[in-house]
Amino acid sequence: MAQYLMALDAGTGSIRAVLFDTEGNEQGVCALEWEHPADPRFPGSMDFDWKGGWDKTVKCIRGVLEKTHISPSDIAAISTTCMREGIVLYDAAGEEIFACANVDARAEDEVRQLIESDPSLEKELYARSGQSFALDALPRLLWVKNKLPEVYEKTDKVGMFNDWLIFKLTGVLAVEPSNGSTSGLMDLATRNWDQSMLERAGLRTDILPDVAESGTRIASVSAAAAKETGLTEGTPVVVGGGDAQLGCIGVGVTSPDEAAIFGGSFWQYEYNTGVAMTDALARVRVNCHAVPGVWQYEALAFKPGLVMRWYRDGFCQAEKEMAAARGIDVYDVMNEAAQKVPAGSHGMCCAFSDVMNFVSWKHAAPTFTNFDLDADCFNKYTFYRAILENTAFVTYGHMKLVEESTSHLPAEVSFASGASKSPLWSQILADVLGIPVHVPVVKEATALGCAILAGYGVGIYDDISAAAKRLAKTERTFTPDAANHALYMDLYEKWRALYREELALADKGLTRHMWKAPGV
Repeated sequence: MAQYLMALDAGTGSIRAVLFDTEGNEQGVCALEWEHPADPRFPGSMDFDWKGGWDKTVKCIRGVLEKTHISPSDIAAISTTCMREGIVLYDAAGEEIFACANVDARAEDEVRQLIESDPSLEKELYARSGQSFALDALPRLLWVKNKLPEVYEKTDKVGMFNDWLIFKLTGVLAVEPSNGSTSGLMDLATRNWDQSMLERAGLRTDILPDVAESGTRIASVSAAAAKETGLTEGTPVVVGGGDAQLGCIGVGVTSPDEAAIFGGSFWQYEYNTGVAMTDALARVRVNCHAVPGVWQYEALAFKPGLVMRWYRDGFCQAEKEMAAARGIDVYDVMNEAAQKVPAGSHGMCCAFSDVMNFVSWKHAAPTFTNFDLDADCFNKYTFYRAILENTAFVTYGHMKLVEESTSHLPAEVSFASGASKSPLWSQILADVLGIPVHVPVVKEATALGCAILAGYGVGIYDDISAAAKRLAKTERTFTPDAANHALYMDLYEKWRALYREELALADKGLTRHMWKAPGV
């Protein structure tokens, strides 16, 4: 009897259900875009709609079963993954009472409160947790305590989004280290909660659920969830992990000194290490990998995928019509035209995401600059290519940043998720980084990593790393063009200098930051 593995992936921009066979071949995917609206009462907020989110999850599960005609009884196991940092609060009855998504920045007052109470606190906690107040749960929990005291008093447990999906499927709640470490409430070395971090922030310590390592068989699909989703009651559910960590498993990046890049709504540069150490200047975050005994330096580029979606929807209506007529993706149409624009976009630059500085994290106002009123050279495709190059510059900056912390550069890198579907973007990335870029056959690397954990949890695979190395197949390798790399290195230095000036304008209040961490 054929066996299949299901991955549920709650990303920043969409929820998806993906089915794989046990050889890692994707059988089908059903995805629905979602958004995380701001609460108009609270500037910087980014709410998570748990009711609407679960409804879309159910539709995706039913959708992929219908699309693939795979019997639910042939699904050997299910696991889950998600955007990191987002948190869900539950009351004693297990009902959701508060949830915010990954870059929620409402806790401005609380970050200042924490810094004023102890100016050394953030860096002290970073040294143990690898996290800063920019994204971790401490300021958000303190915000709930200060601004929603009735919710705080009712809070029985706090969890992450991948754990929430398992809870909805099974009724069992447990947090795992790869995503749990992004909460800033875990000790990197022990891969477990550190209650003293909550105590230092004046928060309760009785809200932490059990910890289970990724790949642990945790429970089974409940009767209620089976009725909702069409899954078979009793199907094993296995603990998953954070999206970037599972993406690394999905591309076979499971050992120290290996690196990967994931190009989605946000871009992550991941570099594996065998020691739980942090950056002396607290510029880059460090997380637990979903593979025990491995940790990851991580640098984040803000919103490249969301910038692309904005540009597509705002300026490329004609390309949408062309794509529909040809039966292809709109980005393929845009890439075909942008391929004709020379490397460097005729010297034009844009500013969106900046190179990461974890304890003082902010981004300039979105900007295009250094273009002429020449429609032949500077048209919508030039601007589009400049966005691709901007993201590659940020990624190069992150690679160099991690090198400063570890004294190591990767010899090659794997590139996955939605952006890796673009040969143009993949080649630009190789040209900027100056190293080979491997694009896997399965672009949904995070989902594949999730499926590998599901299979490991029920004994289909004996070893997570060995299974990942076997199942992660390379579709194409992009080799850097030496002339383009030299050109891009010159433009990179100019871009860094330009970005500093753009950031100064935002700091002066003359323009608006694209995003900045609370309290910065």
